[in-house]
Amino acid sequence: MQLILRQGRIVDPSQKLNKVADLAIDDGRVAEIAPKIRKKGRKEIDARGLLVLPGFIDMHVHLREPGREDSETIETGTNAAAHGGFTAVACMPNTQPVNDSEAVTSFILERAREVSKIAVYPVGAITKGSQGKTLAEIGEMFRTGIVAISDDGHAVQDSQVMRRAMEYSRLFGLPVIDHCEDKDLAAGGVMNEGYHSTILGLRGMNPAAEEIHVLRDAILARQTGAQLHIAHLSTRRSLEAVSRAKNHDKVSITCEVTPHHLLLTEAQVSSYDTNTKMNPPLRSQDDLDALVKGIASGEVDVIATDHAPHNINDKMLEFDRAPFGIVGLETAVALIHDRFVRTEIITLERFVQLFSTNPARILKLERGTLAKEAWADVTVIDPALSCEVNSKQFCSRSRNTPFEGWKLRGGPAMTIVKGKVVWSL
Repeated sequence: MQLILRQGRIVDPSQKLNKVADLAIDDGRVAEIAPKIRKKGRKEIDARGLLVLPGFIDMHVHLREPGREDSETIETGTNAAAHGGFTAVACMPNTQPVNDSEAVTSFILERAREVSKIAVYPVGAITKGSQGKTLAEIGEMFRTGIVAISDDGHAVQDSQVMRRAMEYSRLFGLPVIDHCEDKDLAAGGVMNEGYHSTILGLRGMNPAAEEIHVLRDAILARQTGAQLHIAHLSTRRSLEAVSRAKNHDKVSITCEVTPHHLLLTEAQVSSYDTNTKMNPPLRSQDDLDALVKGIASGEVDVIATDHAPHNINDKMLEFDRAPFGIVGLETAVALIHDRFVRTEIITLERFVQLFSTNPARILKLERGTLAKEAWADVTVIDPALSCEVNSKQFCSRSRNTPFEGWKLRGGPAMTIVKGKVVWSL
């Protein structure tokens, strides 16, 4: 297919590119970027006033299939991703059954080939059944197509098991993505431990539960030489630990934060709205301020949604009993653009690095760039678009968002995967 996007602002940190130009696509790959491309016989898209960016990648989503298709499926989840401006997603292994084998990995990839318009990259479990005891068949899953290993949702408590996982991961060049949580310190908490949990009468989760595991993992990564990625980092001290390990100890460590940890605090739980219940929980204003500073400075590597869809009946339970998690694929890009790009807290280049360049680098994907001959995955943003979060319009099968009714400026206008428009306004 031949396609030209005319006169959009092309921003691609991988090429130090930020200019108004034409982008030509041939046979699914980037053919040319130039001030004016005069070739004919192509479909043309007027991109004047739009941002033309390397395809955004969400490296932390839960697609629920197999097992909880009442909450999400690979088809509905990837449609939501395309609607939200994402050209690729990495899906976590806590399905039913857990993705801890070649068979489940194969099912996910085959199902994605059948129903998904975007790229889907499975993440395999670290341990069998994500039970934290015995290593999963990592080699078999790697040969089938996983791009990382994680027991996300079930933090690995046994440090020796985590050490062995890191050692084994090096054989395949796979990053280890860890949900950092000391279960004993977390103590069954349902929100951040502190003033608000006391006032609300809800069991608190000590921030140290996350921070201790971040420190442990950094030490093990330094010892083993493994590539470590900290999932949904949420506290100031966790970020300080990552920065120290990266810059002082030269550990191969990266981290991600979510939009909700950048925009909401524990104070929002006062309504007992279960859409403010997630793990890690919403933290203090001080933690939020540190994370915002981190996305601007480069200390934070990635913004990921931790898209966690839940059936409405599950989220309608009492706060203590409701499951953790919110959806994020259809709100993340607009939220970050409106609250951080438009307000000049982060630059357009950082915006692209956080959503595209860095996820591609960490997962070793042939994506995240608009260099010549690269796959033509393109996220097109309209910075002037006025939108309001309305969960009734979501493509996702679930509606559990705390951002309902938020009015935003700027958002996805078009999603292109391998030169094919898979979603547009």
